[in-house]
Amino acid sequence: MSKMKFKLNYSGIGMMMKSTEMQNVLSEHAAAIKNRCGDGYEQDIYVGKNRANAMVKTSTYQAKKDNLKNNTLLKAVR
Repeated sequence: MSKMKFKLNYSGIGMMMKSTEMQNVLSEHAAAIKNRCGDGYEQDIYVGKNRANAMVKTSTYQAKKDNLKNNTLLKAVR
C-alpha cells in the first residue's frame, strides 16, 4: 500500500476562509455567544487580510461592568 501525497491549494484555502459560507458559520457562532451573554452585547463580522473574523463585544456601560465582574464573554465562549 503506497502513501498518497497531496499538495494544499493555498489560494483556494484563502478564498474559503474569506467566503460567504465561512462568514455565515462565524455569524452563527457569534450570535450564539451573544445570546448567552444577554443584553448589552453586540456581534460583528469583518473580512481581514487572511480570513473572515467574528467578534462579540460589550455595547453598554452595564454590559462592560457585568463582563468585568463576571467574565461573561469568556464564560459564553466555553
